[in-house]
Amino acid sequence: MAEQAFSSLETDRADSSGLRSIAADFSSDRTAFRNVSWGKAMMWIFLLSDTFVFSSFLIAYMTARMSTTVPWPNASEVFALTIGGVTLPLILIAIMTFVLISSSGTMAMAVNFAYRRERRKTAALMLATALLGASFVGMQAFEWTKLIHEGVRPWGNPWGAAQFGSTFFMITGFHGTHVTFGVIFLLIIARKVWRGDFDQERRGFFTSRKGRYEAVEIMGLYWHFVDLVWVFIFAFFYLW
Repeated sequence: MAEQAFSSLETDRADSSGLRSIAADFSSDRTAFRNVSWGKAMMWIFLLSDTFVFSSFLIAYMTARMSTTVPWPNASEVFALTIGGVTLPLILIAIMTFVLISSSGTMAMAVNFAYRRERRKTAALMLATALLGASFVGMQAFEWTKLIHEGVRPWGNPWGAAQFGSTFFMITGFHGTHVTFGVIFLLIIARKVWRGDFDQERRGFFTSRKGRYEAVEIMGLYWHFVDLVWVFIFAFFYLW
């Protein structure tokens, strides 16, 4: 009996020692913690928190849609456009999605050229990304205007469940705000890249030490996140 108790005590000590060793390893890991810049770390933390916000919005939307007893509007009819006498369901949403996904490609190429120190190509691709983002926001504004003209409000709509208007304006408006801020910061960073601020060690807003184009990569993280969120909004709100 005493031997079993002693054995159990030794096991507990070994487990405790093992946990302390793991904690010590993590706390002393210079590669995982000390080689990551504050800018990149803070962006990842921001994106993680934003993931929770968008997840809450989408969960609220799904809950409202599944719990309402009033018929939910048909997205294919609500978001259809009539062009040349032909009604095309979700055509505008499809174009918006294509534009935003394409902007992810130009942003990825901008990051690639940034680390090659090809500042003119980097700036041009960032401007192309900003142009695509602005086009997306413009089409979203047209979509909002069309639905408001047809009677959609945050408290109701002429096609069924009142929750449709509130969830639509909340989710797409919050995402559109993210895209708008992204376009603004893309223009700011593109201007600094074009002027050579990162090459000439010119101090200023978003300017780090000489030769560091990490600001472009951080901007890319944000932009890819915005694009990824739209994929989920497109799937849950427009295709469901």
